[in-house]
Amino acid sequence: MITEYYRPEKIEQVLDLINREDPHTMILGGGLYINEVIQGPIAVVDVQDLGLDEIAKKGKTLHIGAAATLQSLLTSGLIPQSLESAILHQETYNRRQIATVAGTIMAASGRSSVVGVLLALDAELELLGPGKKKDVVKLGEFLPLREEKLSGKLITSIHLPLEISASYQYVARSPADLPIVAAAAAVWPSGRVRVVLLGYGDQPVMVFDGPGEEGAEIAARDAYSEAADQWAGADYRSDIAAVLVKRCLSQIAEDKEG
Repeated sequence: MITEYYRPEKIEQVLDLINREDPHTMILGGGLYINEVIQGPIAVVDVQDLGLDEIAKKGKTLHIGAAATLQSLLTSGLIPQSLESAILHQETYNRRQIATVAGTIMAASGRSSVVGVLLALDAELELLGPGKKKDVVKLGEFLPLREEKLSGKLITSIHLPLEISASYQYVARSPADLPIVAAAAAVWPSGRVRVVLLGYGDQPVMVFDGPGEEGAEIAARDAYSEAADQWAGADYRSDIAAVLVKRCLSQIAEDKEG
């Protein structure tokens, strides 16, 4: 239940509010996911007036404001095709108008295609803490400890390298349903390969990060060898994970040749 609502125009005010001991205070972006993470009475700080919605290419990095919506990412013309596919798969048009990038990260479960692709692409988060102290953290380090990492801090932007090629592939009960199994793979110009699996658990999981693709399919199969729940059995997930990783890597290779 929301007991207090604030809409400050300065970041300093936001930091003061979220660093109070009482009441528990959370950031409100678009508001789509807030009910999914509320635990008891809270105060909320609306960040819509802080200008944190800019999307801009800076050198070889895309800077995405934390309050940018998923729909604004789609229409920016700046994001990789893999991320476009993930956004279109995860949220409907109306929900994309509201969902912010930071909110999507904070509320992500293991079936979040958007966060899975961001993890594969080695995204970084810029955090602002008391005294306006900046900190940059890898998404992979942030996800397992979201509440702890964000305590008293504000996500201001997400940084995405643009020189990395990536692909997103999934299997679901229907094209519009969330994935039962999905894979996001990324390949660096140096040949480095990263694989992320999703469709199970509390968050997308990076299962492979190496100098080449050898072993990536085996790593995916092993990672989901015990991934059973009400949606699918472990054997099925394990087999399909390996297939999807192969598809991802094949698509990346084809895109480079084209």
